[in-house]
Amino acid sequence: MKQAKFFRRLFVYMVAFIAAIVFIGILRFTMGDQLKEILLDADASFWPFTIQNIMWVALFLGFGELFLRWSAAADEENQLKRGYLPTDGRKLKPDTIDKIRDGIVTRKYGKEAFLPRMIQRTLDQFKVSGKSDQAISVLNSSLELYMHEIDLRYSMLRYLTWLIPSLGFIGTVMGIMFALQYAGVPAHAENEDFLYQVTSRLGVAFTTTLLALIMSAVLVLIQSVIQSKEERALNEAGQYCLDNLILRLEDEA
Repeated sequence: MKQAKFFRRLFVYMVAFIAAIVFIGILRFTMGDQLKEILLDADASFWPFTIQNIMWVALFLGFGELFLRWSAAADEENQLKRGYLPTDGRKLKPDTIDKIRDGIVTRKYGKEAFLPRMIQRTLDQFKVSGKSDQAISVLNSSLELYMHEIDLRYSMLRYLTWLIPSLGFIGTVMGIMFALQYAGVPAHAENEDFLYQVTSRLGVAFTTTLLALIMSAVLVLIQSVIQSKEERALNEAGQYCLDNLILRLEDEA
């Protein structure tokens, strides 16, 4: 299962990278000269290896990671529809508990999502102790662990939202450096377009940071929406277990 997840993530990253290259090509051949300069630094001598292009690639990799997280959140929400627990309100008998646990273990993806893992851990504790209070303690501990697990899943996105503004600042520093290098050549000072050349280089330098901040803001906004979706699915799973499992367990004599 871990290998399948790795290859799925690799495939999504490859698609995101190709999409970024295609998007850059579209901007290159459809935008006006001024927009191409702002969005791509298209007039740079080292194009296409510009800071802006690297930022676009990072942004699309972020979109790929967001797709993976949205897919995981949607799957967690769908777990509630799979009928792991009976909802008729009756107390759970030992044979019913065994059927619930066996039904989870035998499912192909039974150990991947939060809800079946939560149910299995809670039932295992109840079978060992026979006490519902210890079962709810395991449920609470599982909820805390899974909330931390969700947070860890967004480490790559947090890195990308840090990387893009950092690239923007690097681009600004490089732009200022190139402008000062141009201004520092005595022969350039005699050119009629000296002031234009210096200010144009400085303009591209500062728009790099602006573009990076906009990209980062978009990623953070979408990330917050998807992360809240995943956390809400976990909370609903905990409520489902509390209503249909914990409150229906009978302590053994």
